Amino acid sequence: MSKSISGFSKLSKSHKIDWIVATYFNNNEDAKNIIKQYWNSNIKLQQLHDEFIENTITNYYLPFGVAPNFLINGKMHAIPMAIEESSVVAAASKAAKFWLERGGFKAEVLSTTKIGQVHVMFYGDPKTLQSFFKHVKPKLIQATKTLTKNMEARGGGILDIELRDKTQSLDNYYQLHATFETLDAMGANFINSCLEQFAKTFREEARLFNGFTEKEKQVEVIMSILSNYVPNCLVRAEVSCPVEQLTENTSINPEEFAKKFIQAVKIAEVEPYRAVTHNKGIMNGIDAVVLATGNDFRAVEAGVHAYASRNGQYSSLTHAKIEAGIFYFWMEIPLALGTVGGLTSLHPLVKLALELLHNPSAKELMQIVAVAGLAQNFAALRSLTTTGIQEGHMKMHLLNILNQFQATDEEKNTLINHFKNHTATHSAVVEAIKDLRLKNNK
Repeated sequence: MSKSISGFSKLSKSHKIDWIVATYFNNNEDAKNIIKQYWNSNIKLQQLHDEFIENTITNYYLPFGVAPNFLINGKMHAIPMAIEESSVVAAASKAAKFWLERGGFKAEVLSTTKIGQVHVMFYGDPKTLQSFFKHVKPKLIQATKTLTKNMEARGGGILDIELRDKTQSLDNYYQLHATFETLDAMGANFINSCLEQFAKTFREEARLFNGFTEKEKQVEVIMSILSNYVPNCLVRAEVSCPVEQLTENTSINPEEFAKKFIQAVKIAEVEPYRAVTHNKGIMNGIDAVVLATGNDFRAVEAGVHAYASRNGQYSSLTHAKIEAGIFYFWMEIPLALGTVGGLTSLHPLVKLALELLHNPSAKELMQIVAVAGLAQNFAALRSLTTTGIQEGHMKMHLLNILNQFQATDEEKNTLINHFKNHTATHSAVVEAIKDLRLKNNK
């Protein structure tokens, strides 16, 4: 049984590693070597990484790839993607090349409003609370002036605060529901600071409000926190072309391909079991760019999936149709992203990724990220409705399987050539490498 430890966070990195290796790996030097081999030889860079989070013992590497040939609103992009899953970058690149020859991607930001809430319990007359809110609202905004000064100078800040009565859902529950514009910052720290000041001022003013009884003056603030559900921070991405231009796959004619593609989207619109996998494919593209640009992919995931359920059933984020002989494929998706603050100025690869994208504003990054998701979904649906998903995916996954079997360079070359003309299932690859080794050992 592993033993507990007090004061772990106060230990040096080397002592943390010693304790981990002694406690969980029976002092196995191989474990220590694995941890240390991912340290960066640049001491300053390693220290920077050590200070991103707490209790750091090493770095966890993900491949950082690039998907070129994205034409977005008439501007060419090579999109950085940090992801471990085989075929994602290849699929995005292939979709980008396909649409490059058909006018590229169009994208626009529909709105950028973000939400924060102060959650309050109030045990009194709702009408009196509404009267108090009208009295205190200007004071809430005034109390945050030192926090909002710089943001307001750039054109952002607090847009509005409203009192919401949620007592039908939970007894005595109310919200201060605030909307914000944070421009090129994701804005989490800014929003949370404002909300905590709202809560403090709200409590203090309640104690002084003559319209409250003594009981009503004891307003209970439960918590103050931004929301990662951002249905009003919305971006649209789309592609379109005449149906007859959907000609890349010779095994199916353009009209039949368009029909099957649209039906596949419609299935994801009505069937949650399919919609989850359908949207996961979209997030393959989105998360990879969000991570590469130092943004919070967990917040994006949570907000996107909530949005996919906004009508009471989990559904497809993308949609498709044919109108007047034109094939349309599009998506509207909530994305709260930033290009300043957080890791954007600290992590060298994040800075590089943003430079690669021409140093976009937050709105431009929203468009790029949405396009990456749409491209990924197009690539997946194209495979699913034509050759099947496994043909391309397993060929990209081939090297991972060969590496699991510690294949030599010569074995890799032989088997890569073999599977150019054979279906690369996991079992087929395992059988092939065994046969090859048996043959070579004779």
